[in-house]
Amino acid sequence: MSVKVYIPCDAAALSVGADDVARAIAAQGGDDVQIIRNGSRGMLYLEPLVEVETAQGRMAYGPVSPDDVESLFAADFLAGGGHPLGHGLTEDIPYFANQERLTFARVGVIDPLDLADYEAHGGLSGLQAALKMTADEIVETVLDSGLRGRGGAGFPTGIKWKTALAQPDGQKYLCANADEGDSGTFADRMLMEGDPFCLIEGMVIGALGIGADTGYIYIRSEYPHAIKTMRQAIDLWENKGLSGWNDDGIPRFKLHVRVGAGAYICGEESSMLESIEGKRGQVKVKPPIPAIKGLFDKPTIVNNILTLGSVPYILANGAQAYADFGQGRSKGTQPFQLAGDIKQGGLVEKAFGVTLKELVEDFGGGTHTGRPVKAVQAGGPLGGYIVPHGFDVQMGYETLSEAGAMLGHGGIVVYNDTTRMTTMAKYAMEFCELESCGKCTPCRVGAVRGKELIEKIEQGEEVAANIDVLEDLCDLMEEASLCAMGGLTPMPVRTAMKLFPEEFTEPMKTAAE
Repeated sequence: MSVKVYIPCDAAALSVGADDVARAIAAQGGDDVQIIRNGSRGMLYLEPLVEVETAQGRMAYGPVSPDDVESLFAADFLAGGGHPLGHGLTEDIPYFANQERLTFARVGVIDPLDLADYEAHGGLSGLQAALKMTADEIVETVLDSGLRGRGGAGFPTGIKWKTALAQPDGQKYLCANADEGDSGTFADRMLMEGDPFCLIEGMVIGALGIGADTGYIYIRSEYPHAIKTMRQAIDLWENKGLSGWNDDGIPRFKLHVRVGAGAYICGEESSMLESIEGKRGQVKVKPPIPAIKGLFDKPTIVNNILTLGSVPYILANGAQAYADFGQGRSKGTQPFQLAGDIKQGGLVEKAFGVTLKELVEDFGGGTHTGRPVKAVQAGGPLGGYIVPHGFDVQMGYETLSEAGAMLGHGGIVVYNDTTRMTTMAKYAMEFCELESCGKCTPCRVGAVRGKELIEKIEQGEEVAANIDVLEDLCDLMEEASLCAMGGLTPMPVRTAMKLFPEEFTEPMKTAAE
């Protein structure tokens, strides 16, 4: 009987040679091995991670290169034999064992495109529960769970759904926003590549809740593997009739994948909807909000991938089971993504309330270079900086806001002591300049002027006066920008100036000398 060997097909694992490892193991193992391409467990520092199914559980070996395969067989790794690359049982690795995996419970465990495997590991339970409920009951369950938008805004999902449900019967849309553009984030991609049916199930439940019959998954073009996987998963789902059938043979909830060109602004919901319609991705003035007048001027719900991926658990286990995780108004779990100069980068799903120190030091293991941590940017390229003496902050929407940062999409990027914070502040303005949709002047022009001001400060040109003008410019961008793109750009600039003032005033002292 052949031994099951799991080798990820996740893009991160593929980038470091997972396909070559799979071919090498297949060639040497022959009929003795059955290779299953799973998603990543999220321990990206161990990729390619090879797991072998044994009587005790799945044994982990990694990071494995093709050159390691011969020694693995010599060590009888198919029977769980010891090897320098061995980590014991995957479930016992501290990085993995200390997580609370709700949304990512199946990622890295199952074959992503095997519906039977999905169902055997709890899939479809949420949908089965939803089919026994009214639309009002579905929406109330999501509302009672405390689930908030995981894309960054943190708006209560149940309230958004309730607004769409209250609109007159007729054409409604449900859209999944997979335009994952924040620096250091990859959770959306991991879920789509590792457990695509979870997203589909969440969307079908959402469609039942608001009365939608058409859905769109908007994925940026930089995610070719996720695009391919989602399209295959939709075909498998619909061929099984899991969305039901209309009299004309069309699924009751028809799903489509739409590929975006990679514009960061299309992560904003109204820009994304414009892009789906075939228009230039630009922010629309609100009101009306999309839940009332969205895609093709019809009521539309736009949710992040992680938001929709949390819904099956909530419906399967009840609102309270989900709300029992977390703290305050931050309920449930958040998949945090560790990147930058970090020793153990990857995905960590934890209940809200975990501290930044635990994430960076306990899970991340500190810096990869061994240099001291200078600052962490939380919440993507528009998020604020947090310095080590503030690492005791609990990760949650309100607690991070009080610390001058934000949760965003859960991205955490670590910078060491060689980083120049004036450079990082200038980068924030440059990023906004490049990615602005151009519709409003504070963002379009403000970012250019902000970059110029920081360049003048770096050169020691009228530093004190230019710092004052930069502060005024930040006020203007925050208060007058049409969307969060321009409104949040000042956050990394201001936190850099507040936490590292000497780096901004130093050119003034140098010029005086």
